[in-house]
Amino acid sequence: MEKRENKVYTGERALFFGRDLALYNCVFEDGESPLKQSENVFLSNCVFAWKYPLWYSKNIEVKNCSLKETARSGIWYTDGIKIEDSVIDAPKTFRRSNNITLKKVEMNKAQETLWSCKNLKIEDVRAVGDYFAMNTENVEVERFHLDGNYCFDGAKNVRVKNSYLNSKDSFWNTTDVVVEDSVIIGEYLGWNSKNLTLINCEIESLQGLCYIENLKLINCKLKNTTLAFEYCSVDADISGKVDSVLNPTSGIIRADEIGELILQPDRIDPTKTKIIIKE
Repeated sequence: MEKRENKVYTGERALFFGRDLALYNCVFEDGESPLKQSENVFLSNCVFAWKYPLWYSKNIEVKNCSLKETARSGIWYTDGIKIEDSVIDAPKTFRRSNNITLKKVEMNKAQETLWSCKNLKIEDVRAVGDYFAMNTENVEVERFHLDGNYCFDGAKNVRVKNSYLNSKDSFWNTTDVVVEDSVIIGEYLGWNSKNLTLINCEIESLQGLCYIENLKLINCKLKNTTLAFEYCSVDADISGKVDSVLNPTSGIIRADEIGELILQPDRIDPTKTKIIIKE
């Protein structure tokens, strides 16, 4: 690989169609699309300060780098990128990209990030911003901390472990999602989803877990959770109390205590759901 160090690049498409490059301590200042159409590029301690730095790129490795807020919409249509120990301050950073690994990354303005991307690995990442990971597919998440609403809307085949999601309307319209050993805080969790499984999770949600086909809860705690399970087919094992349950369509609900159970025969068939209060 060609090695370049301590360079400052300006102007549009500064390293357009770059191939087999190792870039150390470089700065990409004003000028759009500096590494557009690049392939086999390693970046270490580099700074991107302007828009669209890595579009249509392949096989990119990024370590200890920074994308400034002005490097917005930075990585679109890219296949094969690994980012470690880096800071991304730009919104809309990933779009319609494939094979993405993020490890020890801070994403401080992650609005509309990771949209319509496939094959993602997210590990030890902190993000702030709404609409994170909309319409993603094949996602593995470990030790993820998110502050931002509407995450994973429309996502498919997602596995989340040991994470903290402070997110209103998370996991809407999803298919085949498993969340383990995590905390989820936010209203209206999981609406309009199919095959949503929560294992050893702590959940706080106003009118959460409604309108779901095949909802499973295994040893979950539902703190400050009201009007749960409306129009759900559900298999729930709840540790502790759930404040209120409203009109599940079928299944079984086990809990230590249900504060209020609302079953309206004119809207659902109460005989299709079994309620068990554990000793």
